[in-house]
Amino acid sequence: MDFFIAIYELFLYQPIFNLLIFFSQNIPGQDFGVAVILLTLAVRIVSYPLGAQAVRAQKRFAELQPKIKEIQEKFKNKKEEQTKAILEMYRTSKVNPFATFAPFLMQIPIFIVLYHIFSKGIHVDQLHLLYSFVSVPPMVEVSFLGVLNLNEQSFALALVAGVLQFVQLKQASPSSKRKKGSKPDIASLMQRQMPYIFPVLLVWVAANLPSAFGLYLATTTLFSIWQHWFITRKDHAHASETTTPNN
Repeated sequence: MDFFIAIYELFLYQPIFNLLIFFSQNIPGQDFGVAVILLTLAVRIVSYPLGAQAVRAQKRFAELQPKIKEIQEKFKNKKEEQTKAILEMYRTSKVNPFATFAPFLMQIPIFIVLYHIFSKGIHVDQLHLLYSFVSVPPMVEVSFLGVLNLNEQSFALALVAGVLQFVQLKQASPSSKRKKGSKPDIASLMQRQMPYIFPVLLVWVAANLPSAFGLYLATTTLFSIWQHWFITRKDHAHASETTTPNN
């Protein structure tokens, strides 16, 4: 167990902790909240290719929904054949069903480290973890804009994160219309309810954690909204250029 704790501290906690302290000490105003935002943006920029792949995979999944429904109807009472047919369709369509989860999985370690840092607060005895090139601050004031203590809870910031999450989920949800008289399946119902249920759960969780999480969640979700818009716009422009006949 001690071995895994040492690995966690060496490769996750210590680098992220150092980056936070470095940002907070080298930005105008030395605002720790701004440091959290910069850390979040740094992580999202590094993982940008994975995020772009996830956006495109979501789009392809939406395009394949009619074919998936056809397969589900064809093999309605044969779950094994249904699964095989859907996986074969993914293979021939060159769609990776796990691509949409990659950015989320990459953020889990960041979330764990931020919880470790802010749930107990930053103390002087943690500063020995700083690298030699990171200056040791005389004191660390964990605040955002000099108003919000990031170690304390904030419902307002949690609400902002929830609203942004709602926008992101609605943005990524396929706008498919159900035929009149047809009964929606469980997957379709869950897909339609998710933009309403998940943000509420997120607000509840974030409101009961240090407000640094709300700030992190709001920042990473806002980046996701921008990235989805940018990738979709870029791909649409590229598709228009390739389909437009040359004069």
